[in-house]
Amino acid sequence: MNILLLGSGGREHALAWKLAQSPRLKSLYIAPGNAGTAEVGVNVPLSATDFPALKAFALEMAIDMVVVGPEDPLVKGVYDFFKADPMVAHIPVIGPSQSGARLEGSKEFSKGFMDRHHIPTARYLSVNKDNLEEGVAFLNSLKAPYVLKADGLAAGKGVLILSDLDEAVKELGTMLDGKFGEASRTVVIEEFLSGIECSVFALTDGRHYKILPVAKDYKRIGEGDTGLNTGGMGAISPVAFADERFMDLVEKRIIRPTVDGLHAEGIVYTGFIFFGLINVGGDPFVIEYNARMGDPETEVVMPRLKSDLIDLLEAAAKGTLDKVALEVDDRYAVTVMLVSGGYPGDYVKGKVITGCDASSDSLIFHAGTSRKEGALVTNGGRVLAITSYGASKQEALAASFKRASAIQFEGRYFRSDIGFDLP
Repeated sequence: MNILLLGSGGREHALAWKLAQSPRLKSLYIAPGNAGTAEVGVNVPLSATDFPALKAFALEMAIDMVVVGPEDPLVKGVYDFFKADPMVAHIPVIGPSQSGARLEGSKEFSKGFMDRHHIPTARYLSVNKDNLEEGVAFLNSLKAPYVLKADGLAAGKGVLILSDLDEAVKELGTMLDGKFGEASRTVVIEEFLSGIECSVFALTDGRHYKILPVAKDYKRIGEGDTGLNTGGMGAISPVAFADERFMDLVEKRIIRPTVDGLHAEGIVYTGFIFFGLINVGGDPFVIEYNARMGDPETEVVMPRLKSDLIDLLEAAAKGTLDKVALEVDDRYAVTVMLVSGGYPGDYVKGKVITGCDASSDSLIFHAGTSRKEGALVTNGGRVLAITSYGASKQEALAASFKRASAIQFEGRYFRSDIGFDLP
């Protein structure tokens, strides 16, 4: 099978690594890819949102399946573009329709969807300039801290959690005035939920689904979950509190009603659903949906997946996910992210990376890397994801930290406390 994978981060390298293990794979192309994906497939200098160019490439290379990594092409309608064009309509796209991608692309839509299908989530109010007074009154009815979310995609920066009511009212106005561009012309105000979070992923064909290994990621730059939010500093799987009882509740109250709700509303959805959950006293609530796999969670989920990924994706495309089995590795997997100095603020690219070639059992997934005059160099804020297996969390952690310490580049930083809040 010839597969075209869209994206360029650590998530895409992990997906490419897993796809490359399948005996059914003939050729793997990644658009645009990174230095790591080039080791398991062929990088193609195409933007993941240049749909006409992707179509031309798919026809030229006889692509049998398109797998979408990041959210941007999904929200912009890559599934619909292929489906509407008779020349490429036969090529399955693993990713939801543009309508389905609204689960991630619009906080207002996703909260309304959860309301309609009685899926547990925080109380909320959707606010624009026309009902600003109502928004301020809603803020006054809540207890601190106050959660403000830009309705649209804001590169992971559109969520504010504020402890002061006056500041929250002020920031609401600033967001509606365009602090995050068009993304915050509508703002969702949410009740703050206190608990511990986890990431649950399902692959669905629109009717059936398979639940992938549960993970927990760490967003803050500083140890002990302090400092600024990032795209993710590491992840761990499995998650101790996501036991059989908890996951039974997740499936019955959240996953099944979501898949059934999409079908009931006539929304075409073939692909991954990310459920950002919070455990509040043993009960799961949805914080957010994503219309794709998470990053860096993919870097621990894919290594724990024993099943052939192509078999699973093909079954999703054909609507036969109920006919295939999903096998999971019982071992722990821990990812530690190496980031550029200054990240998530300003940082310099082009720093030479050494130590990646040393012998180790750990996996190295490239996130922000490129090749320059033959040398491996940094090309992003999050640079490398180091993933290790272990019979225990501690064993996997120790292996990842050892491997992370052996890799060097100027300004390199990583958190040494991934999994600190889990037994």
